[in-house]
Amino acid sequence: MDASSRALFFLIFLPNIYLSSAQDDNQFIYNGFHGANLQLQAGAKIHPNGLLQLTNTSKQQVGHAFYKIPISFNTSSALIPFTSFSSIFIFAIVPELPNLSGHGMAFTISPSMDFSQAVASQYLGLFNIENFGNLSNHVLAIELDTMPNPEFEDINNNHVGIDVNSLKSVESAPVSYFSSEEGKNISLRLLSGDPMLLWIDYDAPQKTINVTVAPLRSKKPNRPLLSTPIDLSRFLLETMYVGFSAATGPVASDHYVLGWSFNKSGPAQDLEISKLPPLPPKRKISQKPTKIIVILPVVAIFVLVVVIGAVYFVRRKKYAEVREEWETEYGPQRFSYKNLYMATNGFKEKELLGAGGFGKVYRGTLPNSDAQIAVKRISHDSKQGMKEFVAEIAIMRRLRHRNLVQLLGYCRRKGELLLVYEYMPNGSLDKFLYSNKTPTLSWLHRFQVVKGVASALLYLHEEWEQVVLHRDVKSSNVLLDADLNGRLGDFGLARLYDHGTNPQTTHVVGTVGYLAPELSRTGRATNFTDVFAFGVFVLEVACGRRPIDLQAPPGEASLADWVLDCWRSGAILRVSDPKLEGTYLVEEMELVLKLGLLCSHPMPSMRPNMRQAVQYLEGNASMPEIQAERSVCTSIFSPSNETSNMVMSFPSSLEKYSSHYSLTSNESLIQKGR
Repeated sequence: MDASSRALFFLIFLPNIYLSSAQDDNQFIYNGFHGANLQLQAGAKIHPNGLLQLTNTSKQQVGHAFYKIPISFNTSSALIPFTSFSSIFIFAIVPELPNLSGHGMAFTISPSMDFSQAVASQYLGLFNIENFGNLSNHVLAIELDTMPNPEFEDINNNHVGIDVNSLKSVESAPVSYFSSEEGKNISLRLLSGDPMLLWIDYDAPQKTINVTVAPLRSKKPNRPLLSTPIDLSRFLLETMYVGFSAATGPVASDHYVLGWSFNKSGPAQDLEISKLPPLPPKRKISQKPTKIIVILPVVAIFVLVVVIGAVYFVRRKKYAEVREEWETEYGPQRFSYKNLYMATNGFKEKELLGAGGFGKVYRGTLPNSDAQIAVKRISHDSKQGMKEFVAEIAIMRRLRHRNLVQLLGYCRRKGELLLVYEYMPNGSLDKFLYSNKTPTLSWLHRFQVVKGVASALLYLHEEWEQVVLHRDVKSSNVLLDADLNGRLGDFGLARLYDHGTNPQTTHVVGTVGYLAPELSRTGRATNFTDVFAFGVFVLEVACGRRPIDLQAPPGEASLADWVLDCWRSGAILRVSDPKLEGTYLVEEMELVLKLGLLCSHPMPSMRPNMRQAVQYLEGNASMPEIQAERSVCTSIFSPSNETSNMVMSFPSSLEKYSSHYSLTSNESLIQKGR
């Protein structure tokens, strides 16, 4: 072959060879992940059988798995348009606890495989609070979400969503598939633990992305679950990485991918179900049958039966519970006493987290699980109203917000009521504010705690299906998770009522120093009495001082009065916590202090609602000026003679112990019509 022929050969065939290689890099199929060309990060791993696991049952964990070779998605050349792509994968989400999940997972297209700045929980290991929603992210995610987050406007705890640069979905829908045989949509449950198929198809000419889901071994439904117009050429860069991200929260889940097919230039190849790796067997409580040898003499058998019978009755008495027929409707909320006893090592003192006048709190780990819990033991003598009380527990267990301590369930045994919560490793906020044995909480974390508690109260007052009045907002009822995020807990004094109605309670409940002045006149709690307590709490966080300090210098015993006096004299920053040593943003400190004064205004009509308070904290609205002539009535509360029923607790400075995990603070709370 002469030189001209070789030149002609390369001119004709070399582009074809290059295009063939590029096409191979842009499509792949994995029926199991043995030898897969994947980049694994954080908690992700590949099992010996080829199963890809993104996260395990560790708390606050992320996991990533990305195809190592970048794929060409976009180009600056007008001659080469943005092309269609397709992907199929099979996934399974296995919860650690029934009906509870540690957030979800997402198919992800990203310009980078570096997610070192991303956080777990609601951000699914993709974003953090600072870069969330930035146009510079250039991230597309198809989320499989098992936890509703109000800040992302999630529709429920079981949905598929299409996300661009944030986790506020462009469009989302409850998980279901269209059955042509039945002619209707059939619901699927992500937390079932069963494998499911998911198809993602982007039609570039039509600028439409379709997402379809179905059970394993099903044909692709002829109607997608989501069909959303979107021009991805505006968001995706020239080269991108494809893969998966998942995250757990206070409660965890296993996230698995069994197989994956992707094609950048046409339909993705179907996966071969028979070649997929199996999921691990579901967790079961192991049982070892007792072997009785029947060759013993008759006397020995008789003695053995007596001994076994005695042990059985002793153990039965030891783990005996109070169960009534009406409790069957609250079955999923109920834990067995035996499991709680084993979880806490028999309620040993070394597991004790705290003690108060109405019970003790123990740390525990559930048997056959790594789930850590906090168990509150409360004594109760009255059976009257117990049905209503347990019904209210069932309602509280349905509350879902990132800044609320999750109530997992309850148990009744003899004269005890046991309440089970998710475990908060850093304990209560007041320990960080007042104890010299803990490090000083930075202003960054304090400001985030204030915003978190405000968001939680907004959810309770306006965003849940009923109105929830907390009635005991204070620093000892705010717990800190592993990342020092604030979680509002202790719903022992909470009351529920429907939106648009007025609460009928006339019991004065709460903590001295946080009680709104109008409670002494009406005895009626409202959203604005919660706002008042929140205002005092805000001042407490900023100043590092209790609402009432009898050891303080003259004129400073009432925290709110002291802050107001300093504001009037133009020295409001003088009240900031000395432990901060001036390390804070002046604008944020002034905002928090003025918000605390506004929320603790003696007149309810002058206080903002929690939606306004959140807007002030987020910088989305300007706060009104505080009236200089106002007075603050936050000194020790003295109810009028009109109030006959009262439940009151005291700040940590006035009590011997502090009880952090609680659903009741007085036995009278379980009386009918409380």
